[in-house]
Amino acid sequence: MNKYRNYFSSPKSEIAKDILRFLIIGGMVTIAATSPFFIVNLIKSVKRLKKYSNKKVYDTFYKLEKQGLVNFYEKNNQIYIFLTEKGKKKAGWMQIDDLKIEKPNKWDGKWRILLFDIAEMKRTYREALRGKLKELNFQLFQKSAWINPYDCVKEINLLKSFFGLSDKEIKLIVSREIGGDKKFKKLFGLD
Repeated sequence: MNKYRNYFSSPKSEIAKDILRFLIIGGMVTIAATSPFFIVNLIKSVKRLKKYSNKKVYDTFYKLEKQGLVNFYEKNNQIYIFLTEKGKKKAGWMQIDDLKIEKPNKWDGKWRILLFDIAEMKRTYREALRGKLKELNFQLFQKSAWINPYDCVKEINLLKSFFGLSDKEIKLIVSREIGGDKKFKKLFGLD
């Protein structure tokens, strides 16, 4: 996964990450343009930014704009701040980077088997997906078939959407029986 990290790399500063996370969730920020306290109003509207100085927030927004990750426009005395397509990709990668599968207190006895068949022309995505599956503690079941005992539908749907994969390219199967699962029960600490 690390060798593909630069392809999808996210900003290094925490404030930039906080801004991009907020914008991917919130979509757009609108601030009164007539106010001389533009940044103060912005910080008030985005709770996550309260821990940073006004100057740091201001500087970070304009750095993100220079990098082509956010855009600003003014209309009817309002300033609108939104993610560009490039910014959406960066923020999306941050979501993928933070992705975790919750381990329940008790296993439900079902196996999640992920099958994928991704074309050679999408090799980078295929390799990045494999790396992320390893990070999420999926185990190789067979070639292009990975297994995990915990509910992961939301996480797989997010990965599928992020990498732009179709239902033909990636499938999640839930099964009670897989045959010869002793090895996997041991790997996941389920025995």
